[in-house]
Amino acid sequence: MAEKISFEAPRGMRDFYPEDMVWRNKVFDAFRAAGEAAGFEPYDSCVVESYELLARKAGEEVGEQIYHFFDKSDRHIALRAEMTPTLARMVAQRQKELQFPLKWTTIAQCFRYERMTKGRKREHYQWNVDIIGEDSILAEVEVIGAACDALRRMGLSSGDFKVHVSSRRFLGELLSGSGISADKHAQVFLALDKRGKMPDEEISAMLRDGGLSDADVKATFDIMNLKSYDGCGELRELFRLAEIAGFSDCLEFDISVIRGLSYYTGIVFECFDTVGEFRAIFGGGRYDNLLTTIGGEPTSAVGLGFGDVVVTELLKSRLGEGAAKAKRGVAVGFMFPEQRDAALALASRLRGEGEAVMLSLKAQKPKKFFSRAESSAAAKAVFLGPDDVEKGVARMKDMETRGEIEICLSAAK
Repeated sequence: MAEKISFEAPRGMRDFYPEDMVWRNKVFDAFRAAGEAAGFEPYDSCVVESYELLARKAGEEVGEQIYHFFDKSDRHIALRAEMTPTLARMVAQRQKELQFPLKWTTIAQCFRYERMTKGRKREHYQWNVDIIGEDSILAEVEVIGAACDALRRMGLSSGDFKVHVSSRRFLGELLSGSGISADKHAQVFLALDKRGKMPDEEISAMLRDGGLSDADVKATFDIMNLKSYDGCGELRELFRLAEIAGFSDCLEFDISVIRGLSYYTGIVFECFDTVGEFRAIFGGGRYDNLLTTIGGEPTSAVGLGFGDVVVTELLKSRLGEGAAKAKRGVAVGFMFPEQRDAALALASRLRGEGEAVMLSLKAQKPKKFFSRAESSAAAKAVFLGPDDVEKGVARMKDMETRGEIEICLSAAK
């Protein structure tokens, strides 16, 4: 007997039924609108990359999560776990031809084989916003500002989220000032990035394993209690410009923001809901050295990755499960086969006028038609019976107010 095929998607992967697509469209539409409003140009790339490119961060957590395999020509390839290495490859490939600074954006499907928790899947979409070739803090302002704009377009406010910002450069200066040598900073960053995910005792052990003394460990944790960014010029400038741009109320200094990926070099940031119910909504920072790791010329860069999973859960929690299903368009139905042509003609006319029309495909009784229209996305409904077609006039019902207006069918004949 043949093995029964499972109707479930592979573990960690997702199907999008129509009720799921309304949420995905709400999120994606906000991504695209915010990117366009801020002048970011859309781009895209292949979902499969060479394993060598993606594994250049080997030894880090993400390097262990790559889906990789050998193809029929024995090439070692992988599904992208994030978009930034691909972006770096694309920019390096045409670095002599491109006009900098670049402001690029994409919505990329990404895959990571990792333990699934709330807000984390093995497959997700990620909105990427990057500025390549600009040293000014204004690049950070444009990137973070676009992300805050996207959240507002989704229906959230600064009371729902905060962008926690810090600086790896500033943290490095504080560590050096405490006597911790620069060659140990990468290990310190990696350990501190686990804070909140594991007990401080385990982080202390990681720091000692990295060569820090007990005094160094204590100094490191003392730095983590810092509440002021006054000693960091780039953060002062970031907050000043964010005030002018109108989103400083979305920002919060947080020295504990590290970002685990080693290619970050300056300002880093992560966005969280204010209740603390979910994982990070988005994260990013400045990564000035990434192009050189793949053979490109030194180029400054700032970017963020904004996944769709956490923000969708947040929106459902704050706005309600039905918030994405906005009513629009017209449902058109008919009682008997004799009214089918008139219904089709009316639907065609309304579509030509810019309406979205959900046309019934077969004759129905009025009760069944209006019940289906009520549960659909239609804002209005028209049901044609014999008398309507004969008179050349039907009634269009507003599904929310129940009010009706007459609509002429003569143009639809």
